[in-house]
Amino acid sequence: MPEPRRRPGGDRPGGTGQRRGPRRRSAQTPAQRARQADPARAVAYRVLLQVDTEEAFANLVLPGALRSAGLKGRDAAFATELTYGSLRLQGLYDAVVGVAASRPAAEIDSPVRTVLRLGVHQLLGMRVPGHAAVSATVALARQEVGQGAAGFVNAVLRRVSEQDREAWVAQVVAPVGDPTTRLALEHSHPEWVVRALRAGLVSSRGPDPAQEELASLLAAHNTPGPLTLVARPGLGAEQELEDAGATPSPAAPTAWVLPQGDPGALAAVREGRAAVQDAGSQLLTLALASAPLDGPDERWLDLCAGPGGKAGLLAALAAGAGASLRANEVSEHRAELVRHTLVGPVHGGARVDVTVGDGREVGAAQPQTYDRVLVDAPCTGLGALRRRPEARWRRSPQDLTTLGPLQRALLDSALRATRPGGLVAYATCSPHLAETELVVRDVLKRHPGVEPLDVRPLLRDRSGTPLTDLGPGPWAQLWPHLHGTDGMFVALLALPGRSLG
Repeated sequence: MPEPRRRPGGDRPGGTGQRRGPRRRSAQTPAQRARQADPARAVAYRVLLQVDTEEAFANLVLPGALRSAGLKGRDAAFATELTYGSLRLQGLYDAVVGVAASRPAAEIDSPVRTVLRLGVHQLLGMRVPGHAAVSATVALARQEVGQGAAGFVNAVLRRVSEQDREAWVAQVVAPVGDPTTRLALEHSHPEWVVRALRAGLVSSRGPDPAQEELASLLAAHNTPGPLTLVARPGLGAEQELEDAGATPSPAAPTAWVLPQGDPGALAAVREGRAAVQDAGSQLLTLALASAPLDGPDERWLDLCAGPGGKAGLLAALAAGAGASLRANEVSEHRAELVRHTLVGPVHGGARVDVTVGDGREVGAAQPQTYDRVLVDAPCTGLGALRRRPEARWRRSPQDLTTLGPLQRALLDSALRATRPGGLVAYATCSPHLAETELVVRDVLKRHPGVEPLDVRPLLRDRSGTPLTDLGPGPWAQLWPHLHGTDGMFVALLALPGRSLG
């Protein structure tokens, strides 16, 4: 029987398309080799291929893929770990593949590279026996890519299986001299991201954060965050969450942790009385709503409300304070997401108006109108890498050239839309200095009467105790490795009791 055709460059380690001596045969007999991929691995492969080739987001694609395949319980959990683990550690795994295949992973076709990442994660990042990981991944390659790819995958993964993760890490980082570059490779982050995170730590934690702390932060990005829910105040979701097995989170007064299960199956979530929301996001929203305010407290604004998590909590808090909320979003699609998440609070008595418009124009259209304003600005998302691992591979320093002017324009608009004596909270899910305090400092130069307030005492855990390790102030930076939340930044700005002019 003729040997299967291979692409130019070959599907063997080395990629020349020519044999390098006797063919290395599988340690398994033909009867032992799996012929068809199991559904969990097939789902993970197809999701990762969409992420790699179509710039899809795993958190949006995976739930539907699991439902379509009928995966639940342990199978769904296995597919989820395969997907997110392979994404998080993609940089390290590509380096390992480069050594095992004797050519850079970037030169391997995307479908084959995706299969290899899944196989390496099973071998180095999960408790899957080596023979099972190789056999099942080869079957996946055979089913999804072809017989030639299956032989290549078998050869590469057998070589990977000869060492454990620690040995592979030592091998791939050994030639690297710069400590930061070594950390970037070992913890699977682009080097520019690691340097940006280090700069954020310097600003928040001191002039020379230890490499150990930077390593702890990077490791936190590679550890799945808890499934955190918000019980929107005044809507009676707490008992239902407890009955469903959720436990109160110590991180925030409104936060609950669901150890397992589908939150969408809970009536409180479907009805908008509770929602999936990181504790850090809850903390900054609570801080804006609880800050002391002189004068009327009747009109609140969420300037960039999509997809609606913070708007949902703000709406419940506004209802309790007797205030109304305008939730503004520039995208009609995202505005529809806001409307969906606000269904519960609206029924709970909040007066909410969801609008579609450019937030940069609100200040000119409605000057000195609102009492409390939230600017949850679009950003790189470098503070949420544990939840959105593909962001580290998609973002680049060039993104800041677009985001920076937008962030400044939105904050400027928010200040102009706020009445004299009102409050503005500027927030990002990023610790990058170019998106946090540098934005605030630049905008404050244009509004010399605006005073930055110390927001740190307003960030309190469930017991009411102010959080620590938030930086020197007056703004605050949350960290995954210190607070167990996403890396949220928040600054609270008070307008003078006069017109901005």
